[in-house]
Amino acid sequence: MFRAERGVKVAGTDRLTRNILMKLYIYDHCPFCVRARMAAGLLGADVEEVVLANDDEATPIGMIGAKQVPVLQKEDGSFMGESLDIVRHFDREGRLKDEVRPEIQAWLDKVDGYNNKLVQPRVIKIGLPEFATAEAVKYFTDKKEKSIGSFSANLNKTAQYLERINADLQELENLMDGTSDGINGGIGMEDILVFPVLRNLTVVRGIAFPRKTMGYLIGMSEKSGVPLYFDRAL
Repeated sequence: MFRAERGVKVAGTDRLTRNILMKLYIYDHCPFCVRARMAAGLLGADVEEVVLANDDEATPIGMIGAKQVPVLQKEDGSFMGESLDIVRHFDREGRLKDEVRPEIQAWLDKVDGYNNKLVQPRVIKIGLPEFATAEAVKYFTDKKEKSIGSFSANLNKTAQYLERINADLQELENLMDGTSDGINGGIGMEDILVFPVLRNLTVVRGIAFPRKTMGYLIGMSEKSGVPLYFDRAL
């Protein structure tokens, strides 16, 4: 597997001059978008990434009838939603291992219960293109606070959440192969599910990523072309 050379632009800016057959509409912070982005990078798909403003409802609704990303504009001009469907579109040759161990799914389910309380209050503060306007930040904040509570209150509970995630990361460390590119040997669906969660957690200062997990994060970022947030962690 190899990293693709992909174009990236923000919606509303000039088009890239290079002829690219597919476009992937994303938010940089979106873990579901990272699934599709990493698959494109790992599998060598020729894709132009287009970052939408977070408060732009019209564009995705016009494509797939819903305000959600990622959205893939395929080679024939039609649109596809749902991150794992997009991953499978890129992986038509079946190069990704399908197996997801029950222990990995259980870990994902557990961390899903609180990781957004660490991540979402921070991603609006690190200069991401989907939050370039005050209107986009307000749109996101108003929507997400309905599900996770006040951003400021969650930031005030950082120490409490750090204790939980550091313990859960040690549990994940024990499930990692540590001798190959993927979590469990060759790169597969476990990586497509786990890396986006870990990548977004790099926005949180103070997380103690264990040795194998840190090596995995850096290596997968390099292979997939999806950058980490360590340099902007809050």
